[in-house]
Amino acid sequence: MNKDNKKVIYWLLTGCLLIFIMVVVGGITRLTHSGLSISNYKLISGTIPPMNDVEWQEAFNLYKQYPEYQKLNNQFTLQDFKDIYFWEWLHRVIGRFIGLVFLIPFIYFLIKKKISKATAKKAIILLCLGAFQGFLGWYMVKSGLVDNPDVSHYRLAAHLTTAFITFAYTFWVALDLIFPHKKQINKSFRNLIRLSLAILLLQIIYGAFVAGLDAGFIHNHWPMMSEGKFMHQTVYIEQSPWYKNFIEGKSGIQFVHRMLAYVIVLFILLIWKKSKKLQLTKYQSKGIQILLVVLCIQFLLGIFTILLQVPVWLGVAHQIGAFFLLSAMTFTLHRFTK
Repeated sequence: MNKDNKKVIYWLLTGCLLIFIMVVVGGITRLTHSGLSISNYKLISGTIPPMNDVEWQEAFNLYKQYPEYQKLNNQFTLQDFKDIYFWEWLHRVIGRFIGLVFLIPFIYFLIKKKISKATAKKAIILLCLGAFQGFLGWYMVKSGLVDNPDVSHYRLAAHLTTAFITFAYTFWVALDLIFPHKKQINKSFRNLIRLSLAILLLQIIYGAFVAGLDAGFIHNHWPMMSEGKFMHQTVYIEQSPWYKNFIEGKSGIQFVHRMLAYVIVLFILLIWKKSKKLQLTKYQSKGIQILLVVLCIQFLLGIFTILLQVPVWLGVAHQIGAFFLLSAMTFTLHRFTK
């Protein structure tokens, strides 16, 4: 590790930690159905929650004007509203805080010339990703304020996947500074890990689809779906034309999510098996070992999430597992790339 880069590395890793916290709180927000509790967006004043009974009543009255209250939660008391308001408010405040944590030190490092041009360019990409992520968050919320009292699962997937990609890229930039010396690489093995990462990102998208459509509350059996069937008939009859079953049908989306889990297991086992024939560095070996351990934990979390019908704590744990699996995959890819 280059001493000149220590502060920049700590800054980037702090950003990674905050994005992780943001995703966890976002998962709780989704699973507690809190995401539509704040129906406006105020960049500065929105950081301060209602401070007295009058302000709380005003916020509640605003909530009453939208479909979620009118069609789903019209029995809500003010206290019920406060409970869901908290998670969405916290999620937004953390998002603003992350923006400051990325922007202010970046400006400082530029002024003090403590950041190289190459890293500065990567940091600008990170800032753009962060801004785009904030836009996607509001774009997602807007989809639940019109007629349907739920957000678009496509927009939810875009919002969540961008958060994961922003984290992975931030982690990658930090790893570039932690391991500045390049080495000879095995391109075919690196490409295998790249392909595995691409499949994992597709699985994360389908995980967001499952969350967005509440598709985890059906077919709560494993290894088969309902009625002991490998592919339940609802997988291909819910939507028309047929292909929509796999992007908009609850059963179809859950089926794809299940199948991708097996594909990821096979690819990571293939990475492990092929690595046995290579001469590995310490960090390459550790990366693959961590990948295997996190894979096993995440696979078990997925099974129990389905069997127990997505309790909030387990749904959040499963999302955290995806985060750690992406982290392990990113680290392993980096060690076999540079």
